[in-house]
Formats: sequence, C-alpha cells, structure tokens
Amino acid sequence: MSSGEGHGHGHGHGAGAAGALTAGARYRRPLLIAFLLTTAFVAVEFVAGIISGSLALVSDAGHMLSDAGGLGMSLAAITLAAGGAAAAHRTYGWYRLEILASIANTVLLFAVAAYVLYEAIQRWGTDHEVGATPMIVVAVVGLLINLVCFRLLQAGAKESLNLRGAYLEVVADAVGSVGVLVGAGIIALTSWYWVDSVIAIGIGMFILPRAYKLGRDSLRILVESAPAHIDVDDVAKDLEGLEGVLEAHDLHVWTITSGMDAMSVHLQVEVGHDTHAVLDRSREVLRDRHHISHATIQVEPANHEGCNLVQW
Repeated sequence: MSSGEGHGHGHGHGAGAAGALTAGARYRRPLLIAFLLTTAFVAVEFVAGIISGSLALVSDAGHMLSDAGGLGMSLAAITLAAGGAAAAHRTYGWYRLEILASIANTVLLFAVAAYVLYEAIQRWGTDHEVGATPMIVVAVVGLLINLVCFRLLQAGAKESLNLRGAYLEVVADAVGSVGVLVGAGIIALTSWYWVDSVIAIGIGMFILPRAYKLGRDSLRILVESAPAHIDVDDVAKDLEGLEGVLEAHDLHVWTITSGMDAMSVHLQVEVGHDTHAVLDRSREVLRDRHHISHATIQVEPANHEGCNLVQW
C-alpha cells in the first residue's frame, strides 16, 4: 500500500468470522451424533435391501452412506477449521476446508444418484420379487433416524454452508425413507413389484437438483466470485458517493467460508481531504449497507500515480 497520504486499513473479521468459527464449535457435537447414528444404520439398511430384494432400500442405503461420508467430512472440516490458526504461509487458517468438504459431498451425491438411476433402469420391465415387510420396518427406523439428524443439524444449517450440505443430505434421505415406506405399502397391498424401481428412480431424481445447488454454491466460493447477495456495482457506487471520494477501483469481493465475506478496494480522494474520515465513512457504509465487516481499504490522493495501473 502507498505511504505518505495514502492509508491502508484492515478491518478485522468481525461478526462474519466469529459467526463461521462459532458455528463450527457450537455444532460439532450434534454433527458427531448425527454421523454416528447415520453410519450405524447404513449397514442395516443395505443388508435389509439385499434380503428383501428391494432396490429402493439399497439405493436409500447408498444415499445414507453418502450422508455418512458427507457428515464425516463436515465434522473433520469443522474440527480442523476450529483448531487451525493462521500461519505465515496459511493466512486464512483452515477455513477453506469447509468448502472442499462441500464439493466432496456434491460428488458423492451425484455418484449415488447415477448408481440408483442405472440400477433402476436395468431392472425396469423385470418381475423382481420384493419383500414388503422388511422394507416397511427398515424405512420407519430410517425415517426416525433422519428426523433426529434433521433436528440436530437444522440450526447450524443457517450459519454454515458445510452444515447446510449435510443438512440437505439428511432432508433428502428422509424424503427417500418416506418414498420407500409408501412403495412398500403399495407392494404389500398389490404385489406391484415394479413400484420398487419407480421409488428408486424417484430417490435418484430427488438427489440431483440438491447436489447441483450445493456444488454451484461451493464452486462460487472456491473461484472467489462475489457473493450472490452483494451487488458489486452498488458497493462501488456507494463508496464513490462519499464526500471527497473521486473514484473506487481495484474492488474485489469474495467469500472465505460461510459467513466470512472479505473485500479490498482502492479509493482515490481529493488532494488534502481528510483520509481518516474517508476510512471511517467507507467502513460504516460497507458494514451497514452491505454487511461486509472485513475490508482492506487503500486511500490514494488524486495526485498519486501508479495504483491505477493494476490490471486485475
């Protein structure tokens, strides 16, 4: 940053960083409980699916396995992020592990959906007998576990993208359990075994849009796009509207991890204008109008040369 009349200012993480870190510490225990419950039930559902011949149960077990994997990665990411302080070569600590875990969750969801759809299509048109009773019992137990996990993760999903990914997987799996239960009831009453494949396809189709949205949001953060809720043009306009500010350039807004938006900008001001006042007002505008509490602001007098030559 420039010296002399030019001033740089880094405003700490504030509420954003505190929120992300607090979310990790606060919800680690419920996430652990949800992980253990889900993992314990996967084997039960898979064995029941094999015994009953139900593709819907096997597919739901596969989805629950992806839930367990996603919950485990989320738990590991939160644990590492909470304990990994920033170092000279790692200035943001381990915060980005949350995003990497979310992307891995996305890959798991797509893989499960593809497998379910493939197996269901392979069975289509065949008279594959399915045992309705074990389907009903296992589906009810699975639904109860999903509801417990749903309750454990509901609050944290509002604060953390990583927890939201795990939460969405649990919600999707709960819907899958309901689908299996409905299918089992129909099979028990009618012996329409093809319903099992239809339910399996429904589970696969239900997974896909949620996997896409989670992956899209995660990639947006990973490539450091501006957060969807922040209009960069409006930010520049508000800063240029401050008294003494002639131009705002080299403006970058990005997200470190859930709840941690960061920004950097150069403000060109009139020669002789009070730069401290510009810093204070710009911080207030960013915090109050755009909810950005971590900003690095470089103030440059109009007769300073060189900073406008930056090309990115």
